[in-house]
Amino acid sequence: MKIFVGTDHAGYVLKEKLVTFLRGHGHEVVDKGAFGYNETDDYPDFVIPVAREISKDPDNSRGIILGATGQGEALAANKFSHVRAVVYYGEAPTVVDDEADIIVRSREHNNANILSLAARYLTEDMAITAVSKWLSTPYSNGERHIRRLGKIDKLDIYK
Repeated sequence: MKIFVGTDHAGYVLKEKLVTFLRGHGHEVVDKGAFGYNETDDYPDFVIPVAREISKDPDNSRGIILGATGQGEALAANKFSHVRAVVYYGEAPTVVDDEADIIVRSREHNNANILSLAARYLTEDMAITAVSKWLSTPYSNGERHIRRLGKIDKLDIYK
């Protein structure tokens, strides 16, 4: 499975660390930028290429996008058909099991294929832990989840 990664300046340093981590763990990573720190760049320029790739093969590829909050990045990514981008900016301190774990639920219930990280809210260790858990959590293929995602996919309003 290919992992596409993209960010603007706000997530650039963290993206570089994640790319190194992912490649070091044997993942095939395609870096869509930014390729240097430029505080005047715009996240759509790096997020859209990631979302476009995921849209082409949503079941066999994943994306990791980063920004200051991850919110705008997820909004842009979710404009593409078959993209299910979720935002992660950390867990509530009360999370004690997978039942309440946003990362686990995003994969098990929603088959999220893009993880949007809030770079200004996460440490490197937090981001690596989240990405590792997200990549290793399978979609449940539960009947109700398949039904719900099917309803969303039928909308296809962005074509």
